[in-house]
Amino acid sequence: MAIKIDARLTPQKLLPKITRLFELSAEKILSLEKTWDSSKGTPVFTVKGQYTSRGWTEWTQGFQFGSALLQFDATGDTRLLEMGRRKTVELMATHVSHVGVHDHGFNNISTYGNLLRLMREGKLPFNEREKDFYELALKVSGAVQAARWSTTADGAGYIYSFNGPHSLFIDTMRSLRSLGVAHQLGHVLMGERDQKISLLQRLVEHAATTAKYNVYYGESHDAYDVRGRTAHESIFNRNDGSYRCPSSQQGYSPFSTWMRGLAWAMCGFAEQLEFFETISDEDLDTATRHDAVPREHNLFLQSMIKAALATADFYLENTCTDGIPMWDTGAPNLHRLGGYLGKPADPFNPWEPVDSSAAAIAAQGLVRLGNYLTEKGQKKSGARYRQAGLTVADTIFGEPYLSIHARHQGLLLHSVYHRPNGWDHIARGQKVPNGESSMWGDYHLRELALLLWREARHEPYLTFFDSRPEPQPGR
Repeated sequence: MAIKIDARLTPQKLLPKITRLFELSAEKILSLEKTWDSSKGTPVFTVKGQYTSRGWTEWTQGFQFGSALLQFDATGDTRLLEMGRRKTVELMATHVSHVGVHDHGFNNISTYGNLLRLMREGKLPFNEREKDFYELALKVSGAVQAARWSTTADGAGYIYSFNGPHSLFIDTMRSLRSLGVAHQLGHVLMGERDQKISLLQRLVEHAATTAKYNVYYGESHDAYDVRGRTAHESIFNRNDGSYRCPSSQQGYSPFSTWMRGLAWAMCGFAEQLEFFETISDEDLDTATRHDAVPREHNLFLQSMIKAALATADFYLENTCTDGIPMWDTGAPNLHRLGGYLGKPADPFNPWEPVDSSAAAIAAQGLVRLGNYLTEKGQKKSGARYRQAGLTVADTIFGEPYLSIHARHQGLLLHSVYHRPNGWDHIARGQKVPNGESSMWGDYHLRELALLLWREARHEPYLTFFDSRPEPQPGR
């Protein structure tokens, strides 16, 4: 069994739920702003409904302030705009120059990137100095992220995770957008002896390396090779750049699929396919090291489509009928749930937690992949993925996933952070985590809602990049 796709859903039909979501969202953003002490660090996830700080890096702060900007985009609430803009200026500068993380696309695109997008769209008054400020932050962020680089034995490379130069995380497929924005702004990374290093080239190489090593295709990668599953982490020997093995930091095992990692891949591959539609044929050929081949024959783009389809299919086959996944496909007590894939998810079950944040991220990936395929003329396939994304959205835009109680600061309930480390709060009378929220879950719920809200209202399509394509050179 798998997800039951509702073919009748449209963004317009979801508008009542989205309207209610943003009504609840505003008060939760303001509640967190009123009570949070920034000296305690960054809010990460809730305990008994109140946001707390627990993390290995400050990777969620951009989601906090970015949420206010998404809220303004949807509702025009200037209180939220001013809060998001002020806090970005006050607290986000260290994230721009942070050399120790792989999270630039989370923190900085969610803040500086949203602000620049809003100004480009005319939702903010145009101000030359303010625009230059946002653009400079995004240029530096993309270059700093690209400098965190390890090479592989096959001559490619990857942005390494905070674990160190040996480690490639699946998460970074979504964070990779920091390089795309900086490239669009005309920036490069300057290396030794003034070497100009293309940010687009590094984006391409990282994406290709991720698709090759972190995504499975049923092609004898190892004994647990199932098409579409992902490894959270790939480990490389830094002496020669050779691939060694899969690993997992937040999943149950290297040989099962941590579902939020899968969701990061789904969303990341889909939006990168959209991004490459804005790249000229000449730049694409240079970055992918192809000599003037038609796009349909570009091996890199083929690998991106292959990865996007495989991960999306795996999600659809390994989620409950309402589109909500368990936190990991190998979680040790799943067998106690019986045929859990043949019924709606139960976030209050006593054996294993669901992860609604994975659903919010995956739903956006499904909608974007569906839209991309439809634009390419694959209408039947595109409709399937798009409607699957809308089905997931329909579930998480309502109870029991939408947080309706004013005293709970989270917006999306039943999110899981780090099950192996035991960081998630387990309420009295419960055996597994449930009922709590996370900064990334709340942000991506709002981002998904805004994507569909704008479509239903015939506003421009929401992207992380400037969606106006570059002029295409003649062939």
